[in-house]
Amino acid sequence: MASSNEQRSGEESQATLPLLPLRDILVFPAMKVPLFVGRDKSIAALDEAMKRDRQIVLAAQKKAKTNEPTSDDIYEVATLATIDQLFRLPDGTVKVRVIGQQRVKLETYLENEDFFEVRFSLLEDQTSPLDDELQALLQTLRTSFAEYVDLNKRIPSEMIEEIARVKDPSLLADTIAAQLALKLSDKQSILEMLDVSERLRQLYELMQEEIELLKVEKKIRSRVKKQMERTQNDYYLNDMQGAMPKDPNDQNEFKNEIDELEERIQQKDISEEAQEKLERELKKLKMMSPMSAEATVVRNYIDWVLSLPWGEYTEDRLDVKVAEETLEADHYGLEKPKDRILEYLAVKALIRKPRGPILCLVGPPGVGKTSLGRSIAKAINRKFVRLSLGGVRDEAEIRGHRRTYIGALPGKIIQSLRKAGSSNPVLLLDEVDKMSTDFRGDPSSALLEVLDPEQNATFNDHYLDLDYDLSDVMFLCTANNLGQIPAPLRDRMEIIQIPGYTDYEKLQISRHYLVPKQLENNGIDDVDVHFTESAISQIINHYTREAGVRNLEREIGTVCRKIARKVVEDGKDQSFNVNARAVTHYLGHHKFTQGRIEERDEVGMTNGVAWTQYGGVMLVSEVTVMPGKGKFIITGKLGDVMQESAQAAMSYVRSRAMNLGLSPDFHQKVDLHIHFPEGALPKDGPSAGITMATSIVSALTRIPVQHDVAMTGEITLRGRVLPIGGLKEKVIAAHRGGIRKVIAPMENKRDWPEVPKKVRKQLEVVWVEHMDEVLAHALRLEDREAFQEALKQPLLPPDIMLNPPTGSGDGATPVH
Repeated sequence: MASSNEQRSGEESQATLPLLPLRDILVFPAMKVPLFVGRDKSIAALDEAMKRDRQIVLAAQKKAKTNEPTSDDIYEVATLATIDQLFRLPDGTVKVRVIGQQRVKLETYLENEDFFEVRFSLLEDQTSPLDDELQALLQTLRTSFAEYVDLNKRIPSEMIEEIARVKDPSLLADTIAAQLALKLSDKQSILEMLDVSERLRQLYELMQEEIELLKVEKKIRSRVKKQMERTQNDYYLNDMQGAMPKDPNDQNEFKNEIDELEERIQQKDISEEAQEKLERELKKLKMMSPMSAEATVVRNYIDWVLSLPWGEYTEDRLDVKVAEETLEADHYGLEKPKDRILEYLAVKALIRKPRGPILCLVGPPGVGKTSLGRSIAKAINRKFVRLSLGGVRDEAEIRGHRRTYIGALPGKIIQSLRKAGSSNPVLLLDEVDKMSTDFRGDPSSALLEVLDPEQNATFNDHYLDLDYDLSDVMFLCTANNLGQIPAPLRDRMEIIQIPGYTDYEKLQISRHYLVPKQLENNGIDDVDVHFTESAISQIINHYTREAGVRNLEREIGTVCRKIARKVVEDGKDQSFNVNARAVTHYLGHHKFTQGRIEERDEVGMTNGVAWTQYGGVMLVSEVTVMPGKGKFIITGKLGDVMQESAQAAMSYVRSRAMNLGLSPDFHQKVDLHIHFPEGALPKDGPSAGITMATSIVSALTRIPVQHDVAMTGEITLRGRVLPIGGLKEKVIAAHRGGIRKVIAPMENKRDWPEVPKKVRKQLEVVWVEHMDEVLAHALRLEDREAFQEALKQPLLPPDIMLNPPTGSGDGATPVH
């Protein structure tokens, strides 16, 4: 009984196998076919088949686009196959080669969520005796297949010999059907035919249809090929013979164009090198067909060379006084750039051909660098061209493309000269610090020749392949960050720093330039509108934060637009007095707040001043002392330089511990926390050292810091005060914040004349060289002289050295 059950179980396992659904392909018996499998269920079916003696059922899907097929989407007649090889690819798919065995019919789909599993029955071929009719059909089929292979080059010719060796009619039909480019439905119908004779006849009819289609395609290809050959022969014939267009009008037009170019070459005042080059190019053009692509390239080249301003110059206005009036009318301040331009004009008046200056204006956005270039061109009566270099990363943008490339053009320098129509324009290279580099070359390196007075007289553009004189061009560069300009390029230029405008300068710029401009732009220049100084100051202090005046102009424009709306609604017969209250009404609540001093002296709180891209600002340094074990905490989003200054300040205080009345080991008993408010704003720079040192001393000694004193300066470990930058902006910020006294490094005394007179008159400045002087002037002391005397005592306690040296004749002195 047990043996009978085992036999029945074996029979059921043979009739049940995994099924692999196929898309756009069908496998016939006795065929070896490679497959790529990617669906999870299909891969699971392959894995299961490998466990069952490599047997699997292959069935075609009715629609190839179905990603998740069901039993209704799969044909019932399929092929039993054996897995010959199986490879797993790195992308997760599986490459498998299968060999078809026999036709089967799918009976039942078993329940299996991982893969398709079916019960099937084997199908046997219905063969007929090999009579004369069947022999003739087999021979006709072989002949037709040979004709099909001859027309369809995608099938190797060796298949004809392989088909000739097949004797079995069923195998012959399956082999030929597998090679034909039939629709899947036609191949499926061949697979479902069990009658071999009927299968051969059906296959013959399908193959004849394919042969007729291939003959038509071959006839069309042959006709197109002949037409292309005829057109190509005509083109080469015309090119070789130098044939002109058949139309007499076209022939005359091309001849007239040649004559015009020849006349322009003779009349143009170009260099001898350019003359010879153009004559050679014109000679080649005469021998070419006007319709050829190369003729178009040659004509464009000649046009470019002739369109350049060879020897064309504008006459400079050498009147220094007129130029100065023009610059003053367009720009307020900017004394250094103006002086440099006037100096150039003075030299130009004395020397016939001085070297063109290469100035680089460096400063934050909105300070007038670009507009200054336009004013310079206007002042000296030259053409003005602006060339933006922001984002340029291809060397060919500067030097041009060689003519071997399709669509080649000269570089931006030559294009700018053509645009200017003059060989001595003011050429503004805007945003020279924003060039980048990639695999196409370094444009900043290409600029080295352009901006070198020793080399630019023979500038060679790749497209022109001629030397062009750039020595008369006045180059003017602008940049926001000097550090981003490569050092070799920076060495070619004369750097002029424009740090930004003070509040007083912004006020004057608004009154004389921005307000009239915005009144005109908004159509209310004929309306009685008056901006008070308090209104403009409020916009500057509470609605903008910038070094330039770009946002200031926008805010003034906003006020003017609101007034324009009222004028349209109520008429022009009214006056508008824009004061501080009106500004709040027009622009809403304040966007920014300016730093103000504390109302009374505080312990551990010191006023510092800093320079940012928006100008000078007040920064308060706070220090608090807490019981602890010597932690030193620094917060306020400070950069590396500022954190190192804090460490140096702390070291100075520790070295002065005995002099300040502190215990030598005080730093081991307390925690110190240094903080700069507005922690979301990044802060960095070397000018806050004495500010932090003063706060630390005040917090440890409990001596208040004077609330109306501000300071700036870097500190060394020995207490020396080092110079800083941006003194003008910092002093103005202190004045704006209500500061009475400013402590600054002695070496910055040379920068004091740059501060506006109005500010200098209202501020007391203490120039210091050592931190001891800073403490004496910043702390609220009852006896300043006694405090200074205490600080002059020896730095280290008497017992710091176990074996103090004794005095000797070589100059050594004991430490006390």
